[in-house]
Amino acid sequence: MIPQNHPLDSRKSPNFVRLGDEAFLSLGAQQVAYVKAVNLPDGAHAIGIFSADGKPMATAPSVEIAQALIRQHDLEPALVH
Repeated sequence: MIPQNHPLDSRKSPNFVRLGDEAFLSLGAQQVAYVKAVNLPDGAHAIGIFSADGKPMATAPSVEIAQALIRQHDLEPALVH
């Protein structure tokens, strides 16, 4: 049995703090970059790399190259469908 004051004690109700808009937008900013297919202005297809807050960072010719670029910058790639 878990003691009453233990952090995993389910008898206590958790105290959740609502994140502000800016704090929510910054979640994952230092850990994740998103990858999704994009159309370039010249009509070519590419893979876009986006920061966690949605800002475009780069494009790559393939998902594999995009993931490698992201990992070179110590981020974790996440695919967006």
